[in-house]
Amino acid sequence: MYAAVTLFVFMCLTATTNADPHHPCHAPNMTGFMNVMSLKGDTKACGAFTYDSMGKKLRFRSNESHPANTSVGLDLLMFFNEGIFYEIDSRNQSCEKKSLQCTQHPLDIPDDATFKGVKNTGSPSIKGEGLKTHEWAGSMPDMKGCYSMSVTMGCLPVCTMYFHDTYSFMVSITEVEIQIKDPDLLLVPSYCVGQPLEDTPEGTVNSFLNEFM
Repeated sequence: MYAAVTLFVFMCLTATTNADPHHPCHAPNMTGFMNVMSLKGDTKACGAFTYDSMGKKLRFRSNESHPANTSVGLDLLMFFNEGIFYEIDSRNQSCEKKSLQCTQHPLDIPDDATFKGVKNTGSPSIKGEGLKTHEWAGSMPDMKGCYSMSVTMGCLPVCTMYFHDTYSFMVSITEVEIQIKDPDLLLVPSYCVGQPLEDTPEGTVNSFLNEFM
């Protein structure tokens, strides 16, 4: 526990102390798989995602057949530019429409992120046995925490670690394809059209990340 707290404090302090000679890149349109795991090793969710980089839209659906104790049935449609999202229950054809208080997510580097350096995973001297990534970090005032993000040289997200004072977790991205395979996944389902916006309780911070906390 002490080690986790120390790591949290270190990451939050270093996220804002180094000069940034680089500018954050922005990921392209993507389809792939996302795995969310707590730093204790518990799988929180595992499923497919579709991301519209220009429109700032994200659909994530957890895999109910995953053998671990996941967030079964989690289906999220995020509209970051509009500041709203839908929690969808396709089985019962119902949904909840909520406002976003924090638009941060693990598929794009925030504009105020700090560049931390370049990391080589594996062996850079052996062809096909290494991966070079750019490391970014920053704070999340709305969520009282900080993050550390790894992206490829082409700005594809690999892994992001989120550190909170009470809970920390890691999001890993795999099987990425630079295309939107099914654009309909980014449309509001017909049974959700016209759904009223729910009131947000005082002190609540709705975000994509909070769905896993």
